[in-house]
Amino acid sequence: MCDSQLTRLRHFVIKHLMTDGVHKTVIPSLSLIRESEPTQPIPRVNEPSFCLVLQGQKEMNMGSQHFSYRAGDYIVGAFDLPVIGQVVHATKDLPYIAIKIEFTLAEIFELMDQSEQTRTLKGKETNRAMFVKQINHPLVDALTRLTFLLKDPSHITGLAPILKKEIMYWLLDSSHGTMLKQMVVEGSLAFRMKEVITYLLRTYDQPMKVEELATIANVSTSTLHKQFKEVTAMSPIQYQKQLRLNEARRLLLTETADIASIAYKVGYESPSQFSREYTRLFKKTPSQEMKS
Repeated sequence: MCDSQLTRLRHFVIKHLMTDGVHKTVIPSLSLIRESEPTQPIPRVNEPSFCLVLQGQKEMNMGSQHFSYRAGDYIVGAFDLPVIGQVVHATKDLPYIAIKIEFTLAEIFELMDQSEQTRTLKGKETNRAMFVKQINHPLVDALTRLTFLLKDPSHITGLAPILKKEIMYWLLDSSHGTMLKQMVVEGSLAFRMKEVITYLLRTYDQPMKVEELATIANVSTSTLHKQFKEVTAMSPIQYQKQLRLNEARRLLLTETADIASIAYKVGYESPSQFSREYTRLFKKTPSQEMKS
């Protein structure tokens, strides 16, 4: 039953995708994705979201952790996470096809507040902030009904919020849903690390003070490092470094400033250190990036 629903959903989405790229739809927070050939590794900050692959295969690196997901798999990122993603299986005849839904902490909190089933945290904490899972029947059914609203947009305003809430309900009810619930439960590991991540996103271009991060999380500095890595698969300084390099890459590709100015703008004190770390991550020098 799940396979037939996925096939039906895939055929519908393909009809709505004439070109490659990420296409936002008239349904709030819903995007359709197509790539007709494998892509280069693309660094970005992955916002809290759910993404279902309908055709092809993609790989994602988050710190030291590697994820691979294909048709019938979905990936959930609970926080704003610097990642490097790459479509690895896609052709003109069989392009990579996916559906993405962004969500917010407020939506999770509201659903937990309304649902008796999701009000309590059951079982062991799931610490990793990103996970891959095979989709089940209730989730693909709700997702299909939401996506098919594109056939008659007049119903989007009334039904899309309800169907998105149903999708979030099934995500919270899954074996990995505990991580999403922890994000809004004050005092949990996920909640403490969310506060640290929010701070780092706001101050990535400033010198890091580990003691200040530990104060935000209300833990010791050693515990901060351990717990932050449990959640993000990277240390706080690695997280900050990837944020800086991602932003530097965007500036190199979109602005005319010189390399040293960009290095200083994203928080580096030494342009030479910036060039070394940039080359190590992206396999090309900043000057090569500008030329490309």
